[in-house]
Amino acid sequence: MEPISKRILSSEHRQFRPVDEQVLGFGDINSDHLFRLDYYAEAWRNPRIEPFAPLILSPSAMCLHYGQEIFEGLKCFRRDDGALALFRPQDNFARFTRSAQRLCIPPVPEELSLVALKELILIDQEWVPRTRGASLYIRPFIIATEPHLGVRPADEYVYLIITGPVGAYYAEGFAPISIYVESHYSRAAAGGLGEVKTAANYAASIYAAEEAHRKGFNQILWLDASKHQYIEEVGSMNIFFVFDDEVVTSPLSGTILPGITRDTVLTLTREWGLRVSERVLSIDELLAAGQNGRLQEAFGAGTACVISPVGRFHFAGRDLIVNGGGIGQLTQRLYDEIIGIQYGSRPDPYNWVTLVY
Repeated sequence: MEPISKRILSSEHRQFRPVDEQVLGFGDINSDHLFRLDYYAEAWRNPRIEPFAPLILSPSAMCLHYGQEIFEGLKCFRRDDGALALFRPQDNFARFTRSAQRLCIPPVPEELSLVALKELILIDQEWVPRTRGASLYIRPFIIATEPHLGVRPADEYVYLIITGPVGAYYAEGFAPISIYVESHYSRAAAGGLGEVKTAANYAASIYAAEEAHRKGFNQILWLDASKHQYIEEVGSMNIFFVFDDEVVTSPLSGTILPGITRDTVLTLTREWGLRVSERVLSIDELLAAGQNGRLQEAFGAGTACVISPVGRFHFAGRDLIVNGGGIGQLTQRLYDEIIGIQYGSRPDPYNWVTLVY
């Protein structure tokens, strides 16, 4: 077989449209091109880069009926020296492989994904924002396209990578958010798909999240599906707390996503000599810590938001205000450090950054 790089077909098509980087929003703008790879006859075939355009899909495509779909999310940053950089892309594609295995989807060679992504970014490099804090969001995903009505793994798939410029995930930017603690609905149960980045997880969360939004909250905090007692994760990010100078987050027990930013936070805080625990945490313990002054900070961690300070939790009719509703010292330090590594203004001793050029 030819080397992977020689099998990527680049297009000369250019349609770049200038955008106001101060009002980008998140997820509304697409770059000009996409990467596509097809699976049929038991192999991934014909990798190519094409103009961004609608898909032609059979109404009986299995992804539409049985939910065989996985995706990833990562970003490309225009660094202070002008270079384009990816943050921990190998970890994203490794997680993509694990998701594929769980959904009975043939995994894509991770090397091919990285080569294809770099080529795609180079073609659409003018779409990478120049404003600090903005970036090019990258969405790799696979859908089952075989036209068949029957519950089994599909025999045909399409793998796509699309991109688009984004600003801050939350309209208010790096500012404390308010979180509603959900005690009725469940996101994921033990043995299910909670640790997999698949559409089903997000579909299961939409109804409760919309109820929280209508009540004026930015996000929802999920508790365990069995007892609705133990803290798991927030809708779009992993959650961290600081109790008496100890950083605490929920363990990877199969019901929460193993976030790349989560792992980044754990690595940095341990390197800084802080006490760090991945342990089961109950909502009762959190409320008690808020009342007796042990709770110092709370923040979310995820690719989209990077680090998101939490100023308020609401549970069972009462509010828990965190750090006076302000941004905590560790929260700010983590945000500055991660952003600094991504944009090249701080050292990268962990080799997390992969340069596109």
